[in-house]
Amino acid sequence: MTEEAKRTYELVVFGASGYTGEFVAERVAKRAREVSLSWAVAGRNLAKLQKVVDDIAKSTGGNPSDVGIIEADIEDETSLKQMCASCKVLLNCVGPYRFYGEPVVKACVEEKCDYVDISGEPQFLETMQLKYNEKARDNGVHIVGTCGFDSIPADIGTLFAREKFPGKATQVESFVTIDVKSHGYGGHYGTWQSAIHGFAFQKELANIRRQLFPQPLRRISPKLPKRVGSLGYYYNSKLSKYCMLFPGADASVVRRTQYYDLESHGIDPIQYGAYFTLPSIFAILRLFLFGLVFGILARFKTGRYLLETFPKFFSGGMFSHEGATRESMSGVSFSMVFFTSGYPSGTSPSADDKPSLIHVTEVHGEEPGYVATSAMFVEAAITLLLEHSSLPNKGGVLTPASAFRGTKLLDNLVRQGVQFVVHGEEYKA
Repeated sequence: MTEEAKRTYELVVFGASGYTGEFVAERVAKRAREVSLSWAVAGRNLAKLQKVVDDIAKSTGGNPSDVGIIEADIEDETSLKQMCASCKVLLNCVGPYRFYGEPVVKACVEEKCDYVDISGEPQFLETMQLKYNEKARDNGVHIVGTCGFDSIPADIGTLFAREKFPGKATQVESFVTIDVKSHGYGGHYGTWQSAIHGFAFQKELANIRRQLFPQPLRRISPKLPKRVGSLGYYYNSKLSKYCMLFPGADASVVRRTQYYDLESHGIDPIQYGAYFTLPSIFAILRLFLFGLVFGILARFKTGRYLLETFPKFFSGGMFSHEGATRESMSGVSFSMVFFTSGYPSGTSPSADDKPSLIHVTEVHGEEPGYVATSAMFVEAAITLLLEHSSLPNKGGVLTPASAFRGTKLLDNLVRQGVQFVVHGEEYKA
């Protein structure tokens, strides 16, 4: 009997009693029945985990005895190793990852258990790559971060846009829009806390990146312009929306994919820019005011304490300890439009030639923070499990596009409501 065959569970959801973990566990319960998978929930409070299992059984019609319950604590290395040794793929929902992620990654690598998370924290993600990539690859372990809204739409969407481009793609710009039609929608405290500390310590990233990527990516077309300029925003006439640079992990994740593709497969890198849209100048002014207060407070320990203690006040109601209700999520959706620039098939441009074609694709789905995120997260884990022998690499700390290129992940996402669309328009750039 092989080591893999001895594992009790195929999937384990760590942190299943948390706000996001409950969404993920519910999604796993449904998918586990569909594809006949054994699974368990894990965390430090057995009573809370049992309640999650019972609630899911009531809402989905499942049997609570079919779900395992594992006691594991971030501060107990032995419990983490036992958890990881019991399963083939671990879904880590315990954040902020900069505080709690590394012990879990370390245990997965050592116990040869594949790992996925939904971190949108570049410092954590790139530190894990720097510290654990070689050992994960040696052990045949896949450590795949950002498998939620951060950053599957951007990373898999860029791969999709590139593959559908009618020629050679060299530049991609994405524009995400969150459509909120319901009252009371907002993010959970955990996301807010991650943003606070990510902003406060973003300068630490420079040293990590110098070690990870000592050489800049080469360009095969003119430099992609940063369109926002000194004002911090610009008006996109094609979308009829105001746009600002997207502050999340998308740009860093896509860049890591480009480095991986170049080093591992010799694929020419593309340039990538990430933006989000706003409906009006008033919305921009409001965001500027929020950003000013947030930016000042996040730089100081006392300021971070205030931000963490009063999230609803300092975020203008956008984040709270309670998070959004499921009812409010039903009126929310996202779309991410990709404008891919490049050259027609059969041409041989130089690096000084401006791209002559623009091709438009889109990724869209339900509420991004929890509904679509849980769908993407679970499908990533199932892909690692069911397509392990045909993955395009032997392991390592990877981005979604580097881990799942050539798999059925995209098709499975479509079946779960995350749509990838080719609009087919081509414009002269």
